[in-house]
Formats: sequence, C-alpha cells, structure tokens
Amino acid sequence: MLVAILASLLLVGCRPDPPKALDLAGNPVDPFVNRAPAAVLLFVQTDCPISNRYAPTIARLHARFQPQGVAFYLVYPDRREDADAIRGHGQEYGLPGQALRDVQHALVKRVGATVTPEAVVLGERGNIVYRGRIDDRYMALDQMRPQPTRNDLANALEAALAGRPPDPSATEAIGCFIADLQ
Repeated sequence: MLVAILASLLLVGCRPDPPKALDLAGNPVDPFVNRAPAAVLLFVQTDCPISNRYAPTIARLHARFQPQGVAFYLVYPDRREDADAIRGHGQEYGLPGQALRDVQHALVKRVGATVTPEAVVLGERGNIVYRGRIDDRYMALDQMRPQPTRNDLANALEAALAGRPPDPSATEAIGCFIADLQ
C-alpha cells in the first residue's frame, strides 16, 4: 500500500514533454513557451503555390506586428523538406520569422492544422486564440479574389495584442493539404 502511494505521488509530478519542432540547426523549439505578447505559427510548404503566393502578405504582417513583440514561426510540416531547402525557400520568397521543421507533426497535431498556408495565433500564455486562414483571398482552391475583403490573421493579432478574443476565433483555411505521416 505504501509503495502504491509513493508511486502515485511520483507520477503526479511527471508530465510528458510538450510537443516540439526543430529549428534549422536541429535544436528543439517549443513555440508554446513564449515570452512574446502573441506568437504566430504559419504552416507553409516549399512547393505549395498558395503558400508561396502569400509570401508578400506574410512579410507585411511580420513588418507590422513583429515590432509590437509578436513572434513569427514558419512551420514546415513536410518531412521531405530539409534545412537547406527551407533556407532556400525563405530566401527566395523573402519569408521572415523563425523557420521550424515539424517532421513528426507535433505542432500539426497540437493545433489541428490541415493545410498550408494555415495560421495559428497563440496568446501570451501559449493558448490558441485563433486558427485558420490568413485572409479571405481564396474562396476555393481554384477561386481567388483580386484583393481580400477580410484580413483575419491581422484582425486576430490586433485583438490578441489588445487583450480581446479574436472574432472569429476560427476560419477555414484553403490550401495544400498537409500529408499524413507514414
């Protein structure tokens, strides 16, 4: 009986490690442990034309919100994309922010990301306050507006920085499907 009590007390303090991605040097990074007032996880792929079309928008959002302390992470969920390919992609498209490899889909699973590009905004405690599209430019895979009418990610960041919940807190992202792990 005493052994069972001691064992249960030991297990109470044990928690599994939170899911992490890797930076391009191979070091684990947990964007949920964040010292910024907000953080953005942008799920992207080197070969997704929709993700690549959003590169200028991502750069503008970074330029606007990073000075306010928002951390930007570019999350690459495709295990075929190595660090060199990701670096080249970032340079070619002018993508700012810290690039992360999520080859085990730890972040994909934790936030429920399904396509690229897809954005997730984390509040200052690491809680998810928004998940979905960057804006409403794409109505479907083959239907694109010349200009967006809603800038959902920017609106979510403004709300998070003001201490308000974004409205809406979720939208449907349209893009290239994130392949399941095999």
